[in-house]
Formats: sequence, structure tokens, C-alpha cells
Amino acid sequence: VQLQASGGGLVQAGGSLRLSCVVSGRTDRSYAMGWFRQAPGKEREFVASISWSGGSRSYKDSVEGRFTISRDNAKNTVFLQMNSLKPEDTAAYYCAATPAGSYATMSSEGLYDYWGNGTLVTVSS
Repeated sequence: VQLQASGGGLVQAGGSLRLSCVVSGRTDRSYAMGWFRQAPGKEREFVASISWSGGSRSYKDSVEGRFTISRDNAKNTVFLQMNSLKPEDTAAYYCAATPAGSYATMSSEGLYDYWGNGTLVTVSS
């Protein structure tokens, strides 16, 4: 399974970006997906997750209401719409996948089996 993230860039505070993550390879399986981010000098942290059906979503507290995770299973793609961006959102953003199932929490890095490349988001003040 390969994951390819894209959509990062430089944006002013208050602006928006939409990240995409395309899953290829074993697309005959169902995957729950997550987005994580890593700022310079900091550990990677959970941002958002979505179940295979899209019916269950979760967010890091600081992005709730500003970010929206969604998916298009026909296109094997997961999106992260980021609005009202803040300088503290600056980071490399990574998408991750795990076989669909019932999980108590989707925010743990260890849950995910597959990781994509990072796409850099820079928010200027």
C-alpha cells in the first residue's frame, strides 16, 4: 500500500488549504485514515481521522471547527480541508492508513500500518 500526500504550500494566516492523500496498491481492502503533522523540533501529533465509511471522524482539539477530514472511496482519496489557518499549524502533514475495524481511538500513531510522504504547510503571520 502506498500513500501519496499533496496540497501543501505557503499561505497567510486566516487562509485555507486542502490536502489530498491518494491510496494505491491494495485498494481492494478497506482502510481507516488519519492525518498527522510534525512541526520543526516537535514530535509528530494526531490531527484528524476518518473511518472507512466516513461516519466516524475525530479531530485534535485545536483544529476542531477549522479542519474537516473527508474521503472519496471511489477515488481512493482522503482530504483535509484546512480553514482559518494559524502560524502554529505550520508543519509537515502526513497521511496514514490502517485496515478498517473497530478501534477505541484513532489518534495513536501505532495504530497505522502505512504512511505517506509529508507535505509541507507553512502559515505566515
